[in-house]
Amino acid sequence: MLGVIAAGGALGALARYGLAVALPHQPGAFPWATFLTNASGCLLLGALMVLLLDWWPPRPYVRPFLGVGVLGGYTTFSTYAAETRDLVAAGAPATAAGYALGSLAAALVAVWAGMTLTRAAVSRLRRRGARRPA
Repeated sequence: MLGVIAAGGALGALARYGLAVALPHQPGAFPWATFLTNASGCLLLGALMVLLLDWWPPRPYVRPFLGVGVLGGYTTFSTYAAETRDLVAAGAPATAAGYALGSLAAALVAVWAGMTLTRAAVSRLRRRGARRPA
């Protein structure tokens, strides 16, 4: 199980690193890469949980690989906390407050949206007569 989680975590961390390289920020500027990483990770986690619980058949390694590994390695709330502190230290307390509160709000809305959109898609599939994957 630890190997499955570690493999997923490595993939998630590589994806996060790629986004950080693509969207660098200067000290005191809004850290868009981490904000987008965490919001998109929460959206994906909401969707994943609906698929795992309502659509896909139980598989012992899917949740640890995707949920704990990939999305755990992809999202980075420790970096969010460190960047909030760095914004305050750089003399940008308003940006820090906006980032801290905006990240939390975006994460909550994203997980709700992921769950809601995926539930709607699963419901549509069921109405069309689609069966759960075997």
